[in-house]
Amino acid sequence: MVDTPLLEMKDVKIAFESTTGTVEAVRGVNMSIYPGQSVAIVGESGSGKSTTAMSILGLLPGTGKVTGGQILFEGEDITHYSDKQFEDIRGSKIGLVPQDPMSNLNPVWRIGTQIEESLKANNVVPGSERAERVNELLAEAGLPDAARRAKQFPHEFSGGMRQRALIAMGLAARPKLLIADEPTSALDVTVQKTILDHLGHLTQELGNAVLFITHDLGLAAERAEQLIVMHRGRIVESGPSQEILRDPQHPYTQRLVKAAPSLASSRIQAAQKAGLESAELKTGAAIHEVDSKPVISVRNLTKIFDIRGQKGEKKNLKAVDDVSFDLRRGTTLALVGESGSGKSTVANMVLQLLEPTSGTITYEGRDTSQMSKKELFALRRKMQVVFQNPYGSLDPMYSIYKCIEEPLVLHKVGNRKSREDRVAELLDMVSMPRSAMRRFPNELSGGQRQRIAIARALALGPEVLVLDEAVSALDVLVQNQIINLLADLQGELDLSYLFITHDLAVVRQTADDIVVMQTGKIVEQGTSDEVFNNPKQDYTAKLIESVPGLHLEIGTGLE
Repeated sequence: MVDTPLLEMKDVKIAFESTTGTVEAVRGVNMSIYPGQSVAIVGESGSGKSTTAMSILGLLPGTGKVTGGQILFEGEDITHYSDKQFEDIRGSKIGLVPQDPMSNLNPVWRIGTQIEESLKANNVVPGSERAERVNELLAEAGLPDAARRAKQFPHEFSGGMRQRALIAMGLAARPKLLIADEPTSALDVTVQKTILDHLGHLTQELGNAVLFITHDLGLAAERAEQLIVMHRGRIVESGPSQEILRDPQHPYTQRLVKAAPSLASSRIQAAQKAGLESAELKTGAAIHEVDSKPVISVRNLTKIFDIRGQKGEKKNLKAVDDVSFDLRRGTTLALVGESGSGKSTVANMVLQLLEPTSGTITYEGRDTSQMSKKELFALRRKMQVVFQNPYGSLDPMYSIYKCIEEPLVLHKVGNRKSREDRVAELLDMVSMPRSAMRRFPNELSGGQRQRIAIARALALGPEVLVLDEAVSALDVLVQNQIINLLADLQGELDLSYLFITHDLAVVRQTADDIVVMQTGKIVEQGTSDEVFNNPKQDYTAKLIESVPGLHLEIGTGLE
């Protein structure tokens, strides 16, 4: 290893000016990253991990300023660089793969043009060779058929493909340090594994260092040699990943290790091998008595979409192909698969938001396609949904009170007074303070917003909740709280959950039954234990293999 660090942060302090005064976001961070090394900063939202990373790029939002300490890059102090100086090193020496591919790509520019921009900005490839280089970068980032993909727009890409395009951009100028801010938080496990393997491979090849920002401890420990754990703006623990996992010292790190779904699933797997009953380790799943009568039965469900501008064979896309399963009352059925496997399309048909091309969906024995408008409206009360993105599913103009009250008003439930009581009761249910009623969605964290979304879904006293990637955008600790909350609510209210997810670690903790989908078809289904312990299909085995941290050795002193 080289003796001099590529990046060194010495006692860095970062503060934001707000109307109420100065807010210290980062309090005295020290770290070193050497050439070719991979380091991960782990912590929940608000711990200061992204702020620390953004200070290296001179991209602190709003009133953020480095108020103390030094940031040295290649031995040079860049702490108080001007915008122009930062522009010179941004991209060419320090690359960034930002978190949310949707808001970081320009929706009206073709993908190829956007990657070409980053080559142009950093002046790395002569003009005539740029188009070819763009295709190489896209292929390198794992996008097949790169030349065609370069001509497409961001909305034509799945989440995983957009993220790859961002990685292609981040590495376009071959920077010495790549900062990957939650680079895979919204992706399928297999895509995540591909992208991280690819990142690992590329960074080894190019010899650049990587700084991961993540809340997934399993992922951090598997991908980075060094772990830095941040909590409330401070580093509470740092050292080699494996050591921290085996023997976390700080109470906060212990909580993180305990809460990470990938590590919890690895405990369940280990316990199973040791012959223990996995139900004891599960978060509420399979502990209550289960009524074997299905609440929802799906039979031979097929959905064909017409693709605009295509002729003949290609005109029809079979998004869902002859799918059948039962959701047993009071249980959790996980519908698992990669992006584009058809799982959300199935959910939308179950929710009556899309009409099936063929096949039937019955709710408590009644075919939903035969129901009148009035009956379907009544069915909406029994089936509610929690979406993936709590930012998009709550109306920013509505107060929290109004967001939760809206379904009650729509379904003409109660009078004003009783609705107010119901909203207060729902906030209690999801462990939110009643004072939150007067606040607006943008004043809440992601985890809090998701609790509000769950409270809203429970407002009408439903029997079935469809959870569409409901925890994938959250921190592990928050994710863990929401999973526990959902498990408690399930036991309390006898709810049945249809859980749409790509995160098998979460599935291992929560699901009673699993249905695995691939390109519109069901390739495997069974109980959670059957599918995990004895996957019959290679595809399922690959999905399970891809769970980050599932095979890590972890300390046992956490029970």
